[in-house]
Formats: sequence, C-alpha cells, structure tokens
Amino acid sequence: MTVRGGRAAFVLAIMVIPVLILVAAHAAGYRLNLTPSYPLGVWRVVPLERDVAIGDLVFICPPITPTFRLAQERDYVRRGSCPGWLSPLIKTVVAQPGQTIAIAQRVIIDGHALPQSEIHPVDAEGRVLVPYAGGVVPAGQIFLHSSFAGSYDSRYFGPIPVDGILGRAKPLLVFAP
Repeated sequence: MTVRGGRAAFVLAIMVIPVLILVAAHAAGYRLNLTPSYPLGVWRVVPLERDVAIGDLVFICPPITPTFRLAQERDYVRRGSCPGWLSPLIKTVVAQPGQTIAIAQRVIIDGHALPQSEIHPVDAEGRVLVPYAGGVVPAGQIFLHSSFAGSYDSRYFGPIPVDGILGRAKPLLVFAP
C-alpha cells in the first residue's frame, strides 16, 4: 500500500468508525437528548415489560398527523427515527384511557390541577399555540407532560396512541442546562 493509499484508508476509517459506533449505540437503545424538555445527555430506551402506568417516563414516537407536521415545521419536534422521520419524544405519562382532561389556565385531570402545566398562548417566537380542547382520554391513548415550561406536550397535541411507546426513558449521563 502506498503512503497516499494508507492516508486515504486512515481518513476513511476516521469517518466510518464513529458512524458504526453511533449505529451500534442506537441499536442498543442509547439516545442523545438535545431538547430542553428533559435533561440533556445520554439516555437509554428500556423495554416496558408491563402496561404503561401514570408516572412512567417514556420514549414515544408521535403519530403522523397535521399537528405533528406543524410541530416539525416549527422545530418543536425534530427529525428522527420514528415514522414520518419524526423524533421520539421523552415525556411523562400523566393520564390514561378514561380519565378526563380539562384545559383552562393549566391542565386539569379528573378535577385535579397538574403542577407546572400552565398553558401558553404563544411559543418563544410569538407564534400562536392552540391548546388541546380537552375531553376523555380514548382507549389505546395516553396524555403526556413535561414540567419544562416550553415543552410541547399533550397540553397542545392531546392524547396520542400508546402503541408508539418505544420503552421507558432511563437517564444515563445527563445534565440540566
């Protein structure tokens, strides 16, 4: 092998090896969170080997709907590995099928105010945010929340299908900005 060929192989290896490491990490359930809804850093998708419960912190693929297309256009939801090239969300399950959601100044679940769930009329760029109208969480769906003030969660998009759950979200190496 010539010096030139050796350099080319070295450069190729430097470019390919990190990609292979990232692909292997993704396949093993590791995810990098760069959104402020939960701490930044490395998380792991842990299989959910039971029914989802209130309080579970989950990775979930959002459904492909006009609401989520707009969310992607506004960069509330980034490109990712879910159907429609949407990024998985990290959110806490706060209501399940049969529970009643009311939206006023904040989220009310079965008559109880959800802490840190204020409804914002506009986003950080002054664009109108339309809150979910409220109602009973349908069968096969869950209502999600993040206590981060700027979170895009079920306050705005409503309940989403439980079958989008990838697993529980387990923080591994994270920090709050």
